[in-house]
Amino acid sequence: MPESLKSKFLRWGFNLFPAYCATGARIIYISRDFREVVVKLPLSWQTRNYVGTIFGGSMYAAVDPVYMLMLIKNLGPGFVVWDKSACINFKKPGRTALFARFKLDGGELDTIRTELEHARHMDRTYHVDLADEEGIVHASVEKVVYISKEGSRRLGTCGSNPTKKAFSRRGAELAENG
Repeated sequence: MPESLKSKFLRWGFNLFPAYCATGARIIYISRDFREVVVKLPLSWQTRNYVGTIFGGSMYAAVDPVYMLMLIKNLGPGFVVWDKSACINFKKPGRTALFARFKLDGGELDTIRTELEHARHMDRTYHVDLADEEGIVHASVEKVVYISKEGSRRLGTCGSNPTKKAFSRRGAELAENG
């Protein structure tokens, strides 16, 4: 599916965003429905480590925000989406440019919407590989993404932390008895 003008502007904006620009990676494609994204991570002065291969931190940073942003764009404003955890498995050193292809299908989005009709929140796990032009995988990343409906507060978030309230009450008692 070709890029739309809107997805091109999103790609350009994302690549100019300082936090992502600093990774050395570039988003080179976003489908018009935001269900497919391709990232390129070149071996350059910005991504090269001490031994001359792509720095592992650059590999992870290149793929870090993509699934979360894809879900935010596809689920819409009624949902809360956060990266929860990640694991990266380095398979071989990156000595050339690496590519990551992210895909979300309609079935996945339907499953999320359906499951959140009956649950307050959920965690979804996604996988992406960083491979060279020949398709040889250099690193595999597993991302766990937290998803809830808007207004469904997660225990432990600001404002709903029972420990914080307990300390606040105790502090008030101490101030009174002072």
